[in-house]
Amino acid sequence: MPHVGERDNKMAAGADDLDRGTRRDRPSARWLIDGMNLIGSQPNRWWNDPDRAVRRLIGELDRYAAITEEAVTVVFDRQPPGVPAGVHGAAVVAFASRRGRNAADDEIVGMLEEDRAPDSFRVVTSDRGLVERVRQLGAGVMSSPSFRRRMDAALAGAPTEGT
Repeated sequence: MPHVGERDNKMAAGADDLDRGTRRDRPSARWLIDGMNLIGSQPNRWWNDPDRAVRRLIGELDRYAAITEEAVTVVFDRQPPGVPAGVHGAAVVAFASRRGRNAADDEIVGMLEEDRAPDSFRVVTSDRGLVERVRQLGAGVMSSPSFRRRMDAALAGAPTEGT
């Protein structure tokens, strides 16, 4: 499995845990994102071209990570043609090592189990089963719609290329 969150970056302290208003200071938190769950949080007809949706999200996460200087790793169930695992700009991209139901979920849990500080992660998902599994390992959780709003706000305030 790839190393998660290659950079040692800081997340904004006090971000809500699963949007319930629970304040948790996690100065060395790292984002670990359920990619297809985040893509599915927007009904923008992504299902017509899921490979394109994956590429678009990778680009958005690269820009988000560069702007915020937060460590971002995204995990997808399957690998689109021409999209390698590894570092993509400021973000890290991983793909499930097996196919089938919950493949990315199992990969995310495996990454947390192998890490010495699973409590430094914030997992982005709205999958209740995955939420329960990662919480048992000590990771925080943010829902996909909440992270999407956070990312969109950061990207909206970013300067466009060439300016």
